[in-house]
Amino acid sequence: MKILAGATRADEGRIELDGNAVSIDGPRAAEALGIGMIYQEFNLVPDLGVVENIVLGHEPRRGLWLDRREASRRAAAVLHDLGIALPLELPARRLSVAQQQMVEIAKALARKARLLVMDEPTAALTEREIDALFGLIAKLKAQGVALIYISHRLEELPRISDRVTVIRDGRTIETRPTAQMPQADLVRLMVGRSLAAQFPELPAVPADAPSALRVRGLTSERVRRGLDLEVRAGEIVGLAGLVGAGRTEIVRAIAGADAPTAGSIEVAGKPVVVRGPHSAIEAGIALITEDRKAQGLVLGMSVRENTTLAHLDAYARAGFVDRRAEAAIAAREIEELRIRTPGSEQSVRNLSGGNQQKVVLAKWLIGAAKVYLFDEPTRGIDVGAKAEIYALMLELLARGAGIVMVSSELPEVLGMSHRVFVVREGAIRAEFTRAEATPDAVIAVATGAGAGAAA
Repeated sequence: MKILAGATRADEGRIELDGNAVSIDGPRAAEALGIGMIYQEFNLVPDLGVVENIVLGHEPRRGLWLDRREASRRAAAVLHDLGIALPLELPARRLSVAQQQMVEIAKALARKARLLVMDEPTAALTEREIDALFGLIAKLKAQGVALIYISHRLEELPRISDRVTVIRDGRTIETRPTAQMPQADLVRLMVGRSLAAQFPELPAVPADAPSALRVRGLTSERVRRGLDLEVRAGEIVGLAGLVGAGRTEIVRAIAGADAPTAGSIEVAGKPVVVRGPHSAIEAGIALITEDRKAQGLVLGMSVRENTTLAHLDAYARAGFVDRRAEAAIAAREIEELRIRTPGSEQSVRNLSGGNQQKVVLAKWLIGAAKVYLFDEPTRGIDVGAKAEIYALMLELLARGAGIVMVSSELPEVLGMSHRVFVVREGAIRAEFTRAEATPDAVIAVATGAGAGAAA
C-alpha cells in the first residue's frame, strides 16, 4: 500500500497502470495516476467538516480564500454519485466510524481515483454498516473503479471479490479466482500450514477449580445494572452481544478503567478494592484493551518501553529506570511471543497490527496477573497471529489464570469459551455452557428475540 501510495519508494520491480509502466515517487504522483488509499486508521482532520475533508488538498479558491459554494457543490456531487447522505457541516470527530469510512471513500473519488485500495475497512463496522459498504463497493465496480481490498475476515471475500491473492511474509504465495479458493485452502496458504481446526481444543476446567474472579453487584458510570460474574481458574468466559451492548463497559469496570461505583470484586478468593487501573493491576487484573493504538500502547515509545510500562516500579532503581533490565525482559518476550521487530528499540508504531497486539500482551505477561480481560484480542490481525494468541491464552489457563474474553466475532466466542454470557443493554441476559452455546441461541438473546438460559 505504501509503495502504491508513494509513501515508500520501491527498491526494484515494475508497476503498470492500464498496461503502461509508471513511476510513483511520492503521494502527489500516486494521486495524479488515479490511485486512492483508504488506510485502516483514517486520515481525516477531526475538526474539519465533511466538505472540507473531501476537498482537502484540492480546495477550490476565490483568490486566496476557499470557495465554499464550489467546495460544497463538489462534495455534494460525489456523495450523490455514491448514494450517500452525510451531515456536511458536522466535524469529522462527531461522525460515526461508518460515516468516516464513507468520507474517506468520497475523498478518494473526488480526486478521480480509478484504483481504490482499502485496508481492513470493516474492522470497526457493524453488520448493517458492512452491508452498506459492500453495496457501495458494488456500485464503484459498476462505475469501472478497480479495488484492492485487504481483509482478515475471510468470510467477506466471497461476497465482494473476483480474485484472491494471498501474501505471507512480504511475498505473493498464490492467486486464484475467488470461486476456486475454499476457506480451508485460504487459511493453509496464509499460515503456511494446514490447520485442522480454526480454534484449539480447550482444556477441561477441573470440577474443584478455585475462583479466579468473582464480581457481585458491580456498577459503574457505564454499567448501570448490578453485574454478577464468576470465572474459575483455568476457564475462559466469553462475553457475546451486539456492538454497543455494553461488553467493553463491563471489562473496563472490572479493570478500574471506569471506576466502579458499587459492588464487590474478589481475585483468587480475596476481596480487592478497585479504584482505578493502578489498584486493579496490583490486585492481579490485566486488561487487554479493544483499541490497542489509543489505549493499549504509547505509539511513540519503543517495544522495550511499552513492555514494562504497566510494571515500571519493578524496573526502577533509586528513582531511575534500569534500561538494561528493561531490555533483557523485552528481549525475552520478543523471543517467546515471536514478535517480528528489528529489536526492542523499534517504535511500536512501525509494527504490524498483530505484532502490536503481541507487545500489548507482553506488557501484561511480565506481571503476575491472575485474571486477564481480553477485549477484541484478535481484531485486525491475520489468522496466523490469531492462532498464536489462542495458544497464548491456553498457556495462561495452564498457569491457573482466569480469562474473560469479549469478541464481536461469534465463531471466536463460541470456539474459545468454556461458558458464554450474552450481554444486552449493559446487563448479562443469559449464560450458556459450551454445549448449549449455539449461534442461533446466542443471537436470539443478543437481539432480544429469545430469553435463553437464566444468568
